[in-house]
Amino acid sequence: MRSAPLDRRAHGGNGARLAAELGIDPAVVLDLSASLCPVAPDPSAAVRRHLGALGRYPDPERATTLLAQAMEVEPGHLLLTNGGAEAIALTGSVLGGTVEEPDFSLYPRAGGPLWRSNPNNPLGTLAPAGARAGVWDEAFWPLATGSWTRGDHLRGSVVVGSLTKLLACPGLRLGYVLCADDALMGRIRRGQPEWSVNGLAADSLADLLRPVDLPAWSRQTGALREALAGLLGSCGLSVRAGQGPWVLVDEAGALRAQLLTEGIVVRDCASFGLSDAVRIAVPREEHFPRLEEALRRHCGTTSEARSVRPRADRRHGAP
Repeated sequence: MRSAPLDRRAHGGNGARLAAELGIDPAVVLDLSASLCPVAPDPSAAVRRHLGALGRYPDPERATTLLAQAMEVEPGHLLLTNGGAEAIALTGSVLGGTVEEPDFSLYPRAGGPLWRSNPNNPLGTLAPAGARAGVWDEAFWPLATGSWTRGDHLRGSVVVGSLTKLLACPGLRLGYVLCADDALMGRIRRGQPEWSVNGLAADSLADLLRPVDLPAWSRQTGALREALAGLLGSCGLSVRAGQGPWVLVDEAGALRAQLLTEGIVVRDCASFGLSDAVRIAVPREEHFPRLEEALRRHCGTTSEARSVRPRADRRHGAP
């Protein structure tokens, strides 16, 4: 497999483009640069049942009501968006913002209220119970805590989130804004283009939400994260494992480039100001053997090294 230039864009999830640069089938790439729920079912079957939505203009009203019911929030406080990126852009265009680094690169940094990701992206740490911010990003909160939201929108903050992380469907684009201030929510709504949320995403949402079991998914993701940290640590790497569906590897050196030659993509953290760190998403259980084999080869670990295998919690009918 020939080498490819490292992707320096600010966001992960570029496995398909890197596969083209490597001259390989995107289907064989293990993309661990995007941190998605590693136990969510394949969304393809649910989406295929709604292909008829492609022939009509979308109406997100029913999907908004269903999501509000699932989250136990007021429907009027919820705006469905074209992914978490649109939720961030809409809110940022109205409020502006500042951050305390390191934090996610898409947040505004030109003055305005404090934005915080919870858990922090990239550190994976949960904010203290009394912490406050003008805007909270809860893209990874459900997987970290087993609950939909901390409820900061009821305390004067705006909350943005990403269903595409939880449902493992980044190509479908589903996110949301939570805001209990009617006037502010009105300003955010007016900034959204008509038909922003596509009909396939809106019509599929009910089926995508049906298997969601936040407590079980959070518990299983935590077990897989612990296994990933153990695997990386057994290869002599310096690992920080927080509460997100990923771990950080400090002083990673050439690890990202070496894994790329194996068709495994991990996240360069330069855009977070962590120049020599990589973020590795928690893989699905069936992908651990491939990652382990690649790490053994490129970290110089002997074949006698202890194998680390995840043991996902399968209780309560979880996937």
